[in-house]
Amino acid sequence: MWQFHGGVHPKDHKNLSSTSSIAPADIPPFLVLPLLQHIGEPTEPVVNIGDKVLKGQIIAHCHAYNCRKLMTVPLHSSSSGTVVAIEERTVPHPSGLTAPCIIIETDGKDTWAKQVPLTDYSDLSSNMVRDYIARAGIVGLGGAGFPAHIKLRPDDIDTLIINGSECEPYITCDDRLMQEQPHEIIAGAKIIKHALGGIKRCIIAVEDNKPAAYKALSEAADEQTKVVKIPTVYPTGGEKQLIYVLTGHKIKRGQLPAKFGIVVHNVETARAVYRAVQLGRPLVSRVITVTGGAVDNPQNLEVRLGTPMRFLVDQCGRKPEMERLIMGGAMMGFAQPDDDMPVVKTTNCLIASLGDRIKDKPVQMPCIRCGACMNTCPLNLLPQQLYWYAKAKDLKKIQDYNLFECIECGCCSYVCPSHIPLVSYYRYAKAEIRKGENEQKKAESAKQRHEFRIFRLQREKEERKAKHKKAATDKSKQDKIKAALARVKEKKGS
Repeated sequence: MWQFHGGVHPKDHKNLSSTSSIAPADIPPFLVLPLLQHIGEPTEPVVNIGDKVLKGQIIAHCHAYNCRKLMTVPLHSSSSGTVVAIEERTVPHPSGLTAPCIIIETDGKDTWAKQVPLTDYSDLSSNMVRDYIARAGIVGLGGAGFPAHIKLRPDDIDTLIINGSECEPYITCDDRLMQEQPHEIIAGAKIIKHALGGIKRCIIAVEDNKPAAYKALSEAADEQTKVVKIPTVYPTGGEKQLIYVLTGHKIKRGQLPAKFGIVVHNVETARAVYRAVQLGRPLVSRVITVTGGAVDNPQNLEVRLGTPMRFLVDQCGRKPEMERLIMGGAMMGFAQPDDDMPVVKTTNCLIASLGDRIKDKPVQMPCIRCGACMNTCPLNLLPQQLYWYAKAKDLKKIQDYNLFECIECGCCSYVCPSHIPLVSYYRYAKAEIRKGENEQKKAESAKQRHEFRIFRLQREKEERKAKHKKAATDKSKQDKIKAALARVKEKKGS
């Protein structure tokens, strides 16, 4: 084992929801399904208002439909019902922007479309299995939302890591999943290994504060799958940090784990792959932790995608004192503008906060240059310098300190004695830099269009000039020919 620099041990609050089994969420009256729920290209609707749909039916897909070659996956209906609208809705994203969504009024029957599993997947090629996984709409369910099939290209891959660390406070969905469905996770890992070209090595990483999950996976694992205990340090669940802990490889910005022969997938992603390939069920639901002091019964629910968050909070017993709803963990999650947001593929946790927790938030004080943020940064950055340059809006200088290496884990903010929301400053700086880059690209594009227009007009002018010259030349030739014919005719007449 290797130990990355820094890290923290925040209060985990996992006992709120970790003791009860996963329960099915109720079917909501309406489902709101954003067309883009992953990193990459958005999908386009293939249904119309008034259409009847079945659970698991494709309702939106990519342009070419050959999804394995594109950074996109199809979208499926998560229950049966009727399409009642295709319109812009606010989606759960830090930007708070709207996006096109398909709204389905459910019929309460939850009727599945025809399911066609790949029961003999081991006899099929890796390409065929990857195509099937792509058509199932599976993305990374650990939070990133990266299309799963893109990671499954077997170019010199020799190690598969299944991430079961779940280091964020409050979140316990992966823990319960590992305890209750270890065989599905192991089976999914086998399918992923086959899709990667039949690699042999698989490591499942479980933090040492999850003994029941470790035991369940160890009993279900085969001899080609090694279940490993890793130290409980936040943010061990980060892809780069986990790879370093297990292998000692340092993944730099711009590098992919595949360069080192490694592919990392989440335990829920592995289960989704199993259910798609062996049961013929595309990704239409996932396990979500609903927790916090503002619900009476914190628990883990199997939730249909598109379910409004308020529906889940109500099912777990909403308290009237609830004042904020956070999607994600306490360290990297973000507050929702309201509880009407839909659950999407990257939703793994909802934290319902009481009002007193918000009111008791410490007041921000000036930086005292103590260096605590630097000591805890898992990327070994200089958070204090990043903060000063972000505050001064020196967007050029801040990039010299590797701003975009920051994974926004929140360790620096957590240990700051002055209670400075450091990550908020970094996010602001990143957004401003990206905005400037986009504006520069637009300006460059406009310049190129203008220059091309000038070139086109000049070319057309020259073409017209050449055409007129040619016409004048042709006319001169015709006149000479006529004059010659006239002289011949005159000679004959004389």
